[in-house]
Amino acid sequence: MRRAPVPALMACVLLSLYAPAATAATATEGGGPDWTVTPASGGGRPSLYLEGPPGTVLEDALSLTNRGDRPLTLRLGADADAGAGTGAGAGSGADAGRDSGTGAAWAGWVRFATDRVTVPPRTRADVPFTVTVPTTTPPGDHTGTLTATTAPPRAREATVPLRLRVTGPRLPALTVENLRIDSDAIHYTLVNRGNTPLDAHVTLHAKGTRGTTLLHRPEHSTGRALPPAARRPVITPWPSDDRPGLDRVTVHVTATAAGTRRARAEATYTPPGAVAAVWTTGTLATAAVAAAAGTALRRRRQDREAPR
Repeated sequence: MRRAPVPALMACVLLSLYAPAATAATATEGGGPDWTVTPASGGGRPSLYLEGPPGTVLEDALSLTNRGDRPLTLRLGADADAGAGTGAGAGSGADAGRDSGTGAAWAGWVRFATDRVTVPPRTRADVPFTVTVPTTTPPGDHTGTLTATTAPPRAREATVPLRLRVTGPRLPALTVENLRIDSDAIHYTLVNRGNTPLDAHVTLHAKGTRGTTLLHRPEHSTGRALPPAARRPVITPWPSDDRPGLDRVTVHVTATAAGTRRARAEATYTPPGAVAAVWTTGTLATAAVAAAAGTALRRRRQDREAPR
């Protein structure tokens, strides 16, 4: 493995005459009897391993060996293993693979010196490639393959396993945002503010104005892992049996994940019926006060007008 300080690809493909004795011990990952693809300059290594922090550019090369007596044209690409990633990032490119652990198209970070190579007969071509790790990539492992495919109509594919480890400290952080309540459900958003995927667990609790518990949902998982910088809206149905009637209710949401502090949010909900009840009670109270004041005023007038 080599590291380059800036993203750059070697602009050349190294060609050498194929020597059977020199490659007889090389592990072949695929191809056929007339061609192979292996890690370059690896002393027979069966796979590729690259490691570095975010923002680095990692370099290596593939060896394409044509044992046949005709020129061989191969197209090069990269694919990520489904569900094998534990980090995240962003990439682009026609051969970008998917990392289902975080949804990151990390295979798009791979760039070959050329993605289409014609290897002369009985010749080996060493093709350099780089892996550019974005600066925002969290620590984690990514696995996949580099591929070499022959042209149709008899297309064949050979692969070399690739393992990429992104190093660095893990910084987990979780928040609960945008909490609101309506008559049918509780709405809030879980936000991953850190750099590592989180398995969030949530507890819901609602109390009335007199401290009566109206709703309690013990700690439960929110499903699949929440990737870094991701926002996940959550809607929890409000069962009719638990809904407040004329009582104002305060809802507390507490979210936890491994390595994080407890994230909390609080919101108050007043049912429409409670507003009407408060309005009616207030109106009656105001009328009663007005009536008492009127009665007192009339009595004072009568006292002043009475003969002495």
